[in-house]
Amino acid sequence: MSQSKFIVRKVAVLGAGVMGAQIAAHLVNAKVPTVLFDLPAKEGDKNGIVLKAVDALKKQKPSPLSNKEAVLHITPANYEDHLHLLKDCDLVIEAIAERADWKADLYRKVAPHLGEHTIFATNTSGLSINMLADACPESVRPRFCGVHFFNPPRYMHLVEIIPCVTSDAGMLDNLERFLVTTLGKGVIRAKDTPNFVANRIGVFSMLATIANAEKFGIRFDVVDDLTGPRLGRPKSATFRTADVVGLDTFAHVVKTMDDTLPADPWHALFKSPEWLQKLIADGALGAKAKRGIYKKDGKMMLVFDPAAGEYTGAGQKGDDAVKEILKISNPADKFKKLRESSHPQAQFLWACFRDVFHYIGFHLADIANCARDVDFAIRWGFGWSVGPFETWQGAGWQQIAGWVAEDIAAGKSLGNAPLPAWVLEADRAGVHFDAGSYDAASGKLIGRSQLDVYQRQLAPAKVLGETNAPLGETVFENAGVRAFTSGDDVLVVSFKSKAHAIGPDVIDGLNAALDIAEDRFKALVIWQTEEPFSVGADLSSMMPAFMMGDWDAIENAVTRFQSMSMRLRYSQVPVVAATQGYVFGGGCEFVLHADRVVSHLESYIGLVEVGVGLLPGGGGCKEFAMRAAAEARGDILSALKDYFMTIAMAKVATSAAEAQEMGFLKKADVVVFNAYELLYVAKSEALALANAGYRPPLKSKGFPVAGRAGAASIKGQLVNMLEGRFISEHDYFISGLIADVMCGGDVEQGTLVDEQWILGLERKAFITLLKHPKTQARIANMLTTGKPLRN
Repeated sequence: MSQSKFIVRKVAVLGAGVMGAQIAAHLVNAKVPTVLFDLPAKEGDKNGIVLKAVDALKKQKPSPLSNKEAVLHITPANYEDHLHLLKDCDLVIEAIAERADWKADLYRKVAPHLGEHTIFATNTSGLSINMLADACPESVRPRFCGVHFFNPPRYMHLVEIIPCVTSDAGMLDNLERFLVTTLGKGVIRAKDTPNFVANRIGVFSMLATIANAEKFGIRFDVVDDLTGPRLGRPKSATFRTADVVGLDTFAHVVKTMDDTLPADPWHALFKSPEWLQKLIADGALGAKAKRGIYKKDGKMMLVFDPAAGEYTGAGQKGDDAVKEILKISNPADKFKKLRESSHPQAQFLWACFRDVFHYIGFHLADIANCARDVDFAIRWGFGWSVGPFETWQGAGWQQIAGWVAEDIAAGKSLGNAPLPAWVLEADRAGVHFDAGSYDAASGKLIGRSQLDVYQRQLAPAKVLGETNAPLGETVFENAGVRAFTSGDDVLVVSFKSKAHAIGPDVIDGLNAALDIAEDRFKALVIWQTEEPFSVGADLSSMMPAFMMGDWDAIENAVTRFQSMSMRLRYSQVPVVAATQGYVFGGGCEFVLHADRVVSHLESYIGLVEVGVGLLPGGGGCKEFAMRAAAEARGDILSALKDYFMTIAMAKVATSAAEAQEMGFLKKADVVVFNAYELLYVAKSEALALANAGYRPPLKSKGFPVAGRAGAASIKGQLVNMLEGRFISEHDYFISGLIADVMCGGDVEQGTLVDEQWILGLERKAFITLLKHPKTQARIANMLTTGKPLRN
């Protein structure tokens, strides 16, 4: 099996519950036709259970589907009528409820229908894979393994592959290739231990946080204020995360640990607190029930108080003194301050870290193949920006190990098991090094996977302790950009500004990079070392000229921005933009002018200038006017209206696939599912264009516009929106100017104009808006609060 090329043409998912349906959704996002099975419905259509689940996918927020059409490629099926469909599936993923007996019954039913080479995987979150393999016929066992997706499958990067003792090595490699490139996942190979790696440690961390919150008397909302973004973790922090996951689901994972880990030194901790059991019994299951640890009462948010047994007003924050400690950039100093502080909240935070350090140090040998897998599992599965071993190593391995050992000896730790000898080795500096990451079971350093699929990751995820040298050889650098090459005839440009905002330094750097690329390289790629691609124009760079009322300087800045967009379009080498995360405003305009875009699925693209009281001034209006003219087929206004609404309503595509539907991306643009493959694919596309004999497009000699009549028609509809109070008067004013620009100004319908004509209208309208007090208020609010103002 491992010698021949493995192609996944079709997949079946068994079980249309929350996870099964969402796994199916992500498969069809990736253009993999999927058959979704469940039990036959007792009444009506026998596929009723699946049809209901598919219908629910269309309504969920955030959407598990990347575009509206994807769901059409899920084929509903039931176990009574459609088992014969399994023989054509290259991969079958079982995702029914976490009952070993139910799974075994299903395996006996489906096994005779599997294709000869079909990979059969179970999406269990914690059951023994070897035990489940025993329920499979012997002929199936080499093709059987665990494949644990995290919820929600579209957005969570982590997938754990859990081999059983009979799993074929080539099969596991093929499955990993598929998960990494086709579905865009970060894969770790886990041992067959209860709850595997991410849930074992992540849930322990939550349980330790709950126990320490009770010990130090910290309110739940204060815990969430302290254990979220202040620690580099998701906004949902601890208790909100439990609500999002579902309190019943969380309790089930805890019970799995309780049932299957009787010998774990922390076993006493593996119990759902009494208050949690009461909430579940009362139906307060979290977000899905609209009440859990938190609930809304009208506009007021309430949080459960376990001491009182009732809800109280939420919103209390951590103490300012403790939050100041968390701002300390040096991790060693930060942990020293937390440990030495007498403040209960500081003691609580140290205790939470200490207990996780204690747990991962003790269990590394039996739960993971190396420390790197632990850190990636928690980063990718629980959203921590830094993994627990990375945190420990960054704060000083010896110092932290000594403090943990002292607390264990003093009876302060939640567990009393001693730290393993390897943790306390006198010369140990950490667990991550350039040569690999530590495996406590073998006492060796384990290097990165050599599987061919990882050769596509030119800038792979790294752990603290690995050398983080700049990629490639620097060719040019200024305050705004770094341009580098890896010796393959492609010049890559990355922005250095905060959130990759586009200011004068970025424009200067891009111009210089294009000069160099046209002189010495085959192609230019714009790629950022991390998301976002760009939040747009750097408005703060205009503030000095704005404060002085130097409108000429501002108009010159806008002109330079437009010229940069046009240069990207008409450069003598192909320009490829590689996007991920936010692609807003001016960043979107650069993308609109690239020859080709390689876009990570989770690229959120939009011309959002209306949010700060402006309109796209870097060629966005012009580009959409041109595209409408090209698509018009005799009715320019009809083709223009959707583009107009996209700009006027500041619509943002919720995926790269939706960006293609909305016109931000062209059909020829490429959607990539793994962000770590972006640079590889972008370079490949750039070289393909160059090697095909690239010539820049010819400049338009004129394209038709909708003229003043088209603008009047649009404004008539805007009046209705204004009177219905869907938009404010300033929104109406901005939208009217957008209509004027996109329709070509004060000309007859069908008049031919060129790009510079529309760019001139853009500049004039941009300055008009910038002078308006309400736009100035919107900009000030965005710069001070980071949020849009509707006035």
